[in-house]
Amino acid sequence: MYPDSDPRSRLKAPSENDGKKVLSAPAPATYARFYETDPDERSDSVRTWYAGAANFVVAYSEMDAGAVFDRTEQPDEFVIILPDPDTRLSIEWNGTTTEGAGHSVVIVPPGPSRITVYRGGRMVRLFTRRVSDIVARCKIGTADPNVPPLVSWPDPVGGHKVRWYSMDVPQEEGRFGRLIRSSDFMVNYIYPRNGPRDRSQLSPHSHADFQQCSLCLEGTYVHHLRWPWTKNANEWRSDDHETCGAPSVTIIPAGVLHTSEAVGTGTNLLIDIFCPPRADFSRQPGWVLNADEYPEPQA
Repeated sequence: MYPDSDPRSRLKAPSENDGKKVLSAPAPATYARFYETDPDERSDSVRTWYAGAANFVVAYSEMDAGAVFDRTEQPDEFVIILPDPDTRLSIEWNGTTTEGAGHSVVIVPPGPSRITVYRGGRMVRLFTRRVSDIVARCKIGTADPNVPPLVSWPDPVGGHKVRWYSMDVPQEEGRFGRLIRSSDFMVNYIYPRNGPRDRSQLSPHSHADFQQCSLCLEGTYVHHLRWPWTKNANEWRSDDHETCGAPSVTIIPAGVLHTSEAVGTGTNLLIDIFCPPRADFSRQPGWVLNADEYPEPQA
């Protein structure tokens, strides 16, 4: 249920789900308010929090200049979100060093890599659950019986390399956010909202067989969630209306009606993450900014 002004209103109903039905009672939601807890890991230059979903783990880090992140055994690609424009870092992979700035999304290939921070800020890394050492560090997260095991989409055209995408992309009528796709993830870097959202223009909807991760990096949101009733009343859940500030991660279960309402008086920034990529968004011409580099699966 989208307002007519929302580009998602042209997705075919039931859009996200292609007519699939929820097989089991929907799981509970996960709310990870990092600002209320101590970091899961701390060093002189890095503070990191973790939150998990059925197919992936989010690692949120606040880092200072001089911080180094080494991946010695990395079985698949991972994704980096750098929200702060002033951040500067380099990524070493396969004998090549790539340098870049923040306000970007970066895809790092499988295998050993090293991130060196020259100017600090925030960094969000997205790992699949194939990455056992990262999964072992994550204590927050709920399994979801309605989410199938992850099946990767095709490898990038021309092979693996570090791919850096600036989010300095102007808004375009008819396109929803700024979508970047890898073989395992889709990141929707939604344009910031100034002030509260119009409560008469919310967008309640659900996804039958995948979760949505909503990463709040600025402002405050109320996540409204409603669980469907099954024939077993013992499985029923009350509605959630959870207020989450920044930084926080909300994992919305498959099959749950939801919408997120910006309520902060200043800048509100929410980034949505999906694993694997969304087929319905991918089918919309011009929505995925790097579609020519990461092909869709053949039907």
